[in-house]
Amino acid sequence: MSSAVVTTLVNAYQQVFIYMGISILSLGLIGGVLNTIVFLSLRTFRESSCAFYLIVMSILNIGQLLSGLLTRILISGFNTDLTSLSLFYCKFRLYFYQASALSSITCICLATIDQYFATCTRPHWQQWSNIRLARRLLISLISVVIIEQIPCLIYYDQKVSTSSNRTMCISTSTKFDQFNSFFNTLTLGNFIPLVITFSFGILTCRNVQQLSYRTVPLVRRELDKQLSTMVLVQIFYMQFTNIIQLIVYMIAVYGNIQDSTIRAQINLAYAFALCLSYSFFASSFYIYLIVSERFRRQFIYVMFEFHIKKWRPHRIVPNIPRNSI
Repeated sequence: MSSAVVTTLVNAYQQVFIYMGISILSLGLIGGVLNTIVFLSLRTFRESSCAFYLIVMSILNIGQLLSGLLTRILISGFNTDLTSLSLFYCKFRLYFYQASALSSITCICLATIDQYFATCTRPHWQQWSNIRLARRLLISLISVVIIEQIPCLIYYDQKVSTSSNRTMCISTSTKFDQFNSFFNTLTLGNFIPLVITFSFGILTCRNVQQLSYRTVPLVRRELDKQLSTMVLVQIFYMQFTNIIQLIVYMIAVYGNIQDSTIRAQINLAYAFALCLSYSFFASSFYIYLIVSERFRRQFIYVMFEFHIKKWRPHRIVPNIPRNSI
């Protein structure tokens, strides 16, 4: 009876990644491309420091989904582990996955801070929200992330398992595993972003409520409201998915569960939580469509008025004299 339940739970675990994972991956790739097109097509967004962070985040999310979720679908859903077939992919996959994920989270944190400064009542603080500073700051922080993730290239290697005689891509250092788990995953990937986005999100909410009482140009005020709403809702969704994934992760890794049925149930719950955490990297475009009417109008304009009409061949009407008809 117990083995039958475990088998059912293991099959359900695979189905979660096949159906839920593939759906999130497909929607995320489409949304990331559309996000990038909309943001880059409008001058309003190209000149905004907050929108600059969102553009870079959309591009990084595509890389994160391809290196993280796609590989997870192949491993857990179809039992196809590409990391065991290629040493380069074994080392590069985790490096690129963690670098793109941390860089994407860095972008949403900087966008939250930027919107706080953009909506401040003090003109001196508003100067901190500018595109030139945003470019320098983001390039510097992403460079730090890229350098900080180099140990993934060093300590991950292919090893043959003595029990199954299969080649596996695993870490060769216990100390690196501890560092990666506590510092990269828990601290940089969860705790610090949650604190930053929660703190500056509350401050930004307070500033946005005061925007209508300030003498700000209408275009600037509408843009600040739009970007603030988009960022704040995305922050809420990030905290929701991160907290759920973090709780299940802590139970699965540090719960010391011996019962096979309970462990299979925890693994199934972790599959849902992991797909949910990936959905944060896939959801930005759809969040913007839902919460911002202005973004919906901008999306329709860019896709149907700007790009489709631009590439549609123009009809040339011949100039026929009326006498010849």
